[in-house]
Formats: sequence, structure tokens, C-alpha cells
Amino acid sequence: MRTLFAKWFAAVLLLLLGSAAGLWIGHHQEMATATVTSAFHEGPSSIPSSTPKKALSERATLTLAVASATPSEASGVSAGTFDEKAAELLNQAGRAFLAATQRYPWKTNIVTTVFWIGGKGSEESVWDENWTNHYGGLDNPDPSARHNYIPTALTPKQNPFYCALPYNDLAEGKIKPEAPLIIPWFKKAYAGADRSVCWHRWLAIRKGDRTCYAQWEDCGPVLIDHFRYVFGEERPNPNLQRGAGLNVSPAVRDYLGLQPTDTTDWQFVEVGDVPPGPWRDYGENNPFVMSNQAQPLSSLSPAVAPSP
Repeated sequence: MRTLFAKWFAAVLLLLLGSAAGLWIGHHQEMATATVTSAFHEGPSSIPSSTPKKALSERATLTLAVASATPSEASGVSAGTFDEKAAELLNQAGRAFLAATQRYPWKTNIVTTVFWIGGKGSEESVWDENWTNHYGGLDNPDPSARHNYIPTALTPKQNPFYCALPYNDLAEGKIKPEAPLIIPWFKKAYAGADRSVCWHRWLAIRKGDRTCYAQWEDCGPVLIDHFRYVFGEERPNPNLQRGAGLNVSPAVRDYLGLQPTDTTDWQFVEVGDVPPGPWRDYGENNPFVMSNQAQPLSSLSPAVAPSP
């Protein structure tokens, strides 16, 4: 009787554990699947050009197999093999989940400089030849001419929390050949061969214990082709701006308390991970403003290349 009860208890326990494992994996399936994109988009600095396509395909297939695990795969095992199979399944799913959540790692200790719309060299952006007009005028950086992160002389038509990184995914009005391989969100954001998938992208920018959020609106400092830094593991190249790898707006400067040249950490973030803050308040390019106007976030059109 005791033996029968023990077997019954073990069977129930296995069923419960298996179902829990399956539910956990199913809940994180989307994030694990995103690892496939990450695997293919780690960039030339981490995937040698000689790597066979078959090897990359097998790498993606393995991730998809983990992401696609079903509850039956977790629970339909015998008592003798449950520990081994479940442990391996959970370990693989855990690694996939961890990789997915870390697909946008922090870039740390990056020299950061301040720039502003309407300033010398920033009258237009690489994606908007009428940037100053679309913003509403000069984004005056003088602290005495600003209040609550915006210039007192105007109400911005675009998000005053903006930044620039040294990569442009367009060349001569068309997506660059390397863009689909290096930009993690390319497939999800692609909307045409002449539309940027980088314009308006959100970043978290951190200084000490303060973090603010800004949209990618221009390219720089200095370079527009350093994808191995922006999407890879390289550091910013030496340049005339003390090796700067990030330009930020006066609003970002004021929120973080930055000096004209300073150091910060930054990472890409999804729009759904942007918390409430002054970066949500203004801008026709701001999905939160658009959402408040009863338009879905997906209604924002990606950038169209400026006319030559």
C-alpha cells in the first residue's frame, strides 16, 4: 500500500512539475525566439565572415527548438529520465531567456557630448532635412532659457529628449547591405528599402543613479558608420570630440546633470520598457504622445530617407 501511494505521489509530482516547466517555457517563448534574431544580428565582430550559413542555421534551429518546447515535452517523460530531461530543457530555456533579455547590453563609460537642434551642424539630421522646422525652432541649450527640460521660447513639436549615435542605416536613400545582419530589431521594424529602422529608436542613458530615456534622432558624433560599436562590442573610435560615442540633447543633459563633455552608460530599450517621465510629454515623433491621441503605437511610420 505504501509503495502504491509513493508511486501515485511521484506521478502527481512529475505531472505538476512538468506542467509548470511547460508553462514557464511557453510564457517566455517569445523572448526565447528573439534570441534567434540576436544570434543572427550579433554583427561581423562576433560572427566571422567565414562562418557557414549551415552553422548559423543550426544555431538558430537549436534556439527555436528550445523556444518551441511544449508542456507535453516537459511532462511526457518517464520517472527515470525526468530529472535529466527536465533539467536540460529548463537549463536551455533559461539560457535562451537570459540571452534574449540581454540582447541590448549596456555600453559603459562612454564619452558623451551635448548637441542641439538648430545649432551649428545640427540644423538638419541625416534622416530629416527639415529637422529644425519640424522641431519648432532652435532648441536653445542655455540653461537660463530653459524650463522643465524644454526651451522657454517654444513648445517642441518633437521629443526634446533626443540623441545621436555614430551609425546611419541608410546610404543614398536606401537601406545599407549590412543593416539586416547587424540591427537586432531589423526584421520587426522593416517597412521598406528607403525607410530607416533606427530613427526614433529609444535608448536608456544612465549617469550615476539617474537614468533617462531618449530617442535616436541623428547620427554622430563625427562618424555615421561605426556599427561595430553601436551594435557590437567595440569602443568608440578616437575623434576630435575626445573619443565621444554619444551626443545628447540639452534635456538629457539637464535631467542627468551632465557637463558639456561627460561620461554615461547607454543601452537600447523597447518602447514598452520606457517608464513614465518627461520624455513622454512632447513630440509628434513620440509614441506615447501619439498613444494619448488615441492612435496605436504601431501607427508611427519608420523614417523615410530625405530627398536627395
